[in-house]
Amino acid sequence: MGDNNTRIAAITSAGIRVLSIIFLRWVALPPGIPIIYTLFAIYVPTFISSYMTESKYALVDEIDITVKEDILNEDDVANGRTDEAIVVDEVDVQETMALAPKPLNPISTLLKGTPSPNSLLLTALTFLINLACVAMVTDMVYSPRWYYPSHDLSFARVGYVSDTEAKLLIREPDQSKMPVTVQVHIKNAQPPFDNPLWQAAGNVQLTTNETDYTAVVTIPLSHSKQRVYEWTTSNNHSGEFTSAPKPGAMPELFDGKFTFLSTSCIVPRLPYNPMDHPLAFPGMKHLAKVLPNLGAQFMLFLGDFIYIEVPKQFGDAVENYRQKYRQVYASPDWPAVGQNLSWIHVLDDHEISNDWDAKSTGVYETAVDPWHHYQTVANPPVAKKAGSQGLLPRQEATYFSFIQGPASFFMLDTRSYRSKNSEPFDSPEKTMLGETQLEDFLEWLRRPEPKGVKWKVVASSVPFTKNWRINTKDTWGGFLVERRKILEAMWDASNVGTGVVILSGDRHEFGATAFPPPKNSTWPESATVHEFSASPLNQFYSPIGTYKQTDDEDVELKYMNVGNSKFGVITIEKFEDGEQSSLKYTVYIDGVDKWNTIILSPTAVQPEKKVGGSFWDRLRGT
Repeated sequence: MGDNNTRIAAITSAGIRVLSIIFLRWVALPPGIPIIYTLFAIYVPTFISSYMTESKYALVDEIDITVKEDILNEDDVANGRTDEAIVVDEVDVQETMALAPKPLNPISTLLKGTPSPNSLLLTALTFLINLACVAMVTDMVYSPRWYYPSHDLSFARVGYVSDTEAKLLIREPDQSKMPVTVQVHIKNAQPPFDNPLWQAAGNVQLTTNETDYTAVVTIPLSHSKQRVYEWTTSNNHSGEFTSAPKPGAMPELFDGKFTFLSTSCIVPRLPYNPMDHPLAFPGMKHLAKVLPNLGAQFMLFLGDFIYIEVPKQFGDAVENYRQKYRQVYASPDWPAVGQNLSWIHVLDDHEISNDWDAKSTGVYETAVDPWHHYQTVANPPVAKKAGSQGLLPRQEATYFSFIQGPASFFMLDTRSYRSKNSEPFDSPEKTMLGETQLEDFLEWLRRPEPKGVKWKVVASSVPFTKNWRINTKDTWGGFLVERRKILEAMWDASNVGTGVVILSGDRHEFGATAFPPPKNSTWPESATVHEFSASPLNQFYSPIGTYKQTDDEDVELKYMNVGNSKFGVITIEKFEDGEQSSLKYTVYIDGVDKWNTIILSPTAVQPEKKVGGSFWDRLRGT
């Protein structure tokens, strides 16, 4: 019985330690929690029973063997009757049975997690190792919920910033601080052209639980030039932002370089460190170190801002989702990356549920409630309606578009309208965007841009390439007919001198892919579309590569899987005489510049198609 208990204790101890290391340092899979707790529930009684029943002594069997030589014909030899002595060995065997204390084996005891009957200290230490594993798992899973529900969180963050206005999202549950007023002024103002005085920019009269006590203040920017503004609120929040360059114009700041960032996917306290704050994001620390030197205009966050089911889903009520958002903004690492930088967002599955493909059914409306209150309201304008010549917004859209400087952006919603992932990859009816969004997106791709806009940037929460071989059905690789239709529209856009770049996330790896037009087609090689997929900002990564090129449609440029934190830095500059533009993409992994490449915008091989010569067209610069 004692041997069985010791054996079970050793097996469960190994399971606890291995699973805890995986859960805490690599990937916090929800099924790991009950497994670890179950193993510990088995380990404790078997460990105690083994210690109580195992003898402190071992039976020692000692055998003493004595060999004695004897001459049988000793008298004959002595009397001279023979010269040859007959010698025999006489063996005397004595066996002694005794009890002796078992020897100590500290290394074996500590590694196996089994008790040492002769050492209470070693027994306690090896038990405490397993107890510590379970305690750390419990700390990671439950401390944010128990100690940091963040109901009283008060914060303000910068949302979308254009050349004419900036959005400031404010959360203030304390109604005694109402109204919350916002003031701004130009940082390092240069009189007489700049006004250095603080000016009232707006206020919040009231917040309610309907929006989880959030509201947006839209700050008008009256200065015609690009400037850095400082902002402050009456409830003691402050920061700064940089106004955007006008559409088609290069920045007047940052040496004329237009820079922005992209990434996705964050989970707090991974890899786990017991010394970290329960809401810590190590990846945000990496970003904060390099951010001051980048001159970034904004962060384009590509989804999975929360993981509702990681490390554990505590329910599917709206408060469960809201709490996840509050905890990100309550993180001690957030201010360094969010107080002075505009963040804009697209939606992905973990804001709803893993691999979401059920459109607006089920838990969808509950899940997107806080996404709208914390992200959508501070996002860029919704995309323009197809057929309106780029003038009318698509009402109630969950996808967005805008122009800043040398680039035009379209932020896709790849979750709210998609068909079931299980449908055949090559089904003509299968859609990721839905009919309306696809129509608006294709028209955006075809639409001529204002002079000076050299790039169309597509933000997709999931990769466009089909080179990721794990769970391909959740990426554009599972929607091949719609993907082909979009690719052809992208090649057409490149034909008129506008480069197309896709930015994506989701995979927790980095991959750069080129999509050249088919050989001997009407599109030149310069129409090649490029995708840069970088994630996570703070999550697990796959130690085994999952990206593989299998044809000449999706061409691998670079692939790197290792690293818990990855983000891309995109910098656009004028090239030579200004007719072309260069786009430099740099990927940072765990805070280190790991790889970069430069691509050039294509030269026009056919004239742009004008959508008309109306007053409105001329006003838009087309």
